[in-house]
Amino acid sequence: MTDLFLSAFITFFVVIDPPGCAPIYASLTKGANAAQRRNMAFRAIFVASLILLVFALFGEELLAALHIELNSFRIAGGIMLFLIAIDMVFEKRTERREERAQKIIDTPEIEDVSVFPMAMPMIAGPGSIASVMLLMAQNDGLDRAGIILAALAAVLLLTLLALLAAGPLMRVLGAKAEAVITRLLGVLLGALAAQFVIDGLRESFL
Repeated sequence: MTDLFLSAFITFFVVIDPPGCAPIYASLTKGANAAQRRNMAFRAIFVASLILLVFALFGEELLAALHIELNSFRIAGGIMLFLIAIDMVFEKRTERREERAQKIIDTPEIEDVSVFPMAMPMIAGPGSIASVMLLMAQNDGLDRAGIILAALAAVLLLTLLALLAAGPLMRVLGAKAEAVITRLLGVLLGALAAQFVIDGLRESFL
């Protein structure tokens, strides 16, 4: 059970990337006061949690309704996560997040960034949705599902802490340290994504 928790925790941590969310959030909320930043951080995590919980609990039924086999989703999800990993290693993902953040900054009438872009797609994005659906689908039983949800909750809590401490965190880490962390997480995600694809192919053809 400890192995399952660690595996799920690492997967969610790498995909959601709390250290990577902090600088984006800091830049998006420059004009807000401390209370507004705190409220938006809590709201972003709450909305993202609801989205991910819905896909965790009902993702398998959604696949069945669409007549998609789990192994097909494993392969597709693994490929998608691998592409995200490549973007992280070469910093393309960070560039796109920053571009999206800049568009929000350049649009003065948009003040509340908690739902878009923070909750979705930055926290509850395609990668985290695919990950939670894959992990829940391949682990039967309430106890195993509970462990996966606990790992997700732990990562979301860390993300909340990263958002709340975004300003001081960026002063401590700096842009270079954040880039190194993102690249390391990208390598880990690439290995996890490859395992998803291998598992899907093995189950399909053996």
